[in-house]
Amino acid sequence: MTIWDIGTKLVQLCKEGKNLQAIEALYSRDIKSVEAMSMGTGREAEGMEAILGKTKWWFDNNTVHSATIEGPFPFDDKFAVYFNYDLTPKGGPRTTMKEMGLYWVQNGKIVREEFWYKGT
Repeated sequence: MTIWDIGTKLVQLCKEGKNLQAIEALYSRDIKSVEAMSMGTGREAEGMEAILGKTKWWFDNNTVHSATIEGPFPFDDKFAVYFNYDLTPKGGPRTTMKEMGLYWVQNGKIVREEFWYKGT
């Protein structure tokens, strides 16, 4: 699969709410994830189980009312995806969250992801 194919599949699955399936299908077993800030689970996670765990934690701790996902925006061995969420964190007020994800691909699998946020 090309960078475009992998990015397009990630966006498609996320739009369908199948984020965990996207991880299982498209990520390397040795994936590394880096967040701009800790959301309660630390800034960095390594390995498939850790990434699945942090993703489950995020969905368990946020009610997503809607999501807009745009991309992919490919460049060489990476691509970016733009996420815009309308959500309510557990114990918090309803808010929006804008997030940009940057994904590195090697040998047909996502090997690294980094996230930047803008809350409103």
